[in-house]
Amino acid sequence: MAGIYIHIPFCRQACNYCNFHFSTSLHYKNDFVAALLKEIQLQSAANYLQSQQIETIYFGGGTPSLLTIEELQQIIQTLQQQYIISADAEITLEANPDDVTDEKLTGWRSLGINRLSIGIQSLFEEDLQWMNRAHTAEEAKQVISKARAAGFDSFTVDLIYGTPGLTDEKWLSNINWVLQQNITHLSCYALTVEEKTPLDKLIRQHKKADVDAEQQSRQFIILMNELQKAGFEHYEISNFAKPGYRSKHNSSYWKGVHYLGLGPSAHSFNGISRQWNIANNQQYIQALQQNIIPFEKEELTAAQQLNEYIMTSLRLLEGCSIDAIAGQFSIEKALQLKNEAAVFINRKQMLLQNNHLVLTQEGKLFADSIAADLFFE
Repeated sequence: MAGIYIHIPFCRQACNYCNFHFSTSLHYKNDFVAALLKEIQLQSAANYLQSQQIETIYFGGGTPSLLTIEELQQIIQTLQQQYIISADAEITLEANPDDVTDEKLTGWRSLGINRLSIGIQSLFEEDLQWMNRAHTAEEAKQVISKARAAGFDSFTVDLIYGTPGLTDEKWLSNINWVLQQNITHLSCYALTVEEKTPLDKLIRQHKKADVDAEQQSRQFIILMNELQKAGFEHYEISNFAKPGYRSKHNSSYWKGVHYLGLGPSAHSFNGISRQWNIANNQQYIQALQQNIIPFEKEELTAAQQLNEYIMTSLRLLEGCSIDAIAGQFSIEKALQLKNEAAVFINRKQMLLQNNHLVLTQEGKLFADSIAADLFFE
């Protein structure tokens, strides 16, 4: 099994914290779609995924909901022509509340899109304005009922915490609103200040407050506690789901399933290598007009493959399997990792359960740094 990620590099306006590749100009949209269709064909011929059946397709960005129904139809039909796609494949589309109309929802359903990822971020107008989001709080509140009325029963909502001005009370209110909607999946991210983003510049100019690490940790703990009480599985550091509603695509990333990235800046992984497309719309289009996929590639060493497994598996509810490392790499490496994990077990940041290293609630606050400390050279 494998997955496909499609990067749609357009946004109506720029969120000030975002460091993903996108353009707020739709001038090249038609040329981009033509280039993307060409890349699908060329990637199929290159056979990076070794003819594996496709179980998940994910339209991300950027803002995929800016594409017309006709454009999405062209993309999906070309994928169906070039790849073996499972009859029950999970097909997800990221959508912003201000793009969601009854007409689009009906169109998306007709194309076989069966899951929406809705970027709500906050239910408070002042927070949305602070982030420079294009939608209003009212649009965010209406989008779930619209999606359900159109027949969508599988969707996830994105929320952001740790923003200056987001009190614990407001954060709890956002969480409670989601729970009241009987939503079955939730992705929550701490605000990060990435270099060269508008937010980074505004903070350096003292025009916006910097993030507060203590606030972010506190609000992450509030999130974990509230969703646990509501019956959600904390199946990945940033993802929560009711039983049976985990995202297949997200889960695949963290379990090392192979995936192909299409579109500018998209990344691919097949277990032994990574490759990534150029992060420039015009250069991407120009290359594909000449039947060239503009990408770079890195072959992964055994140590990199092992570190990849440690990093991704520690983010999961099931944790990092010592037996899997012994089988895929070596018994020596497995024992070494087990010994080095003792310091985190003693700090109560990690547990050893059924020969799996599993992060505790305290450990989840430091997931990335713990993984990095366990990496092999």
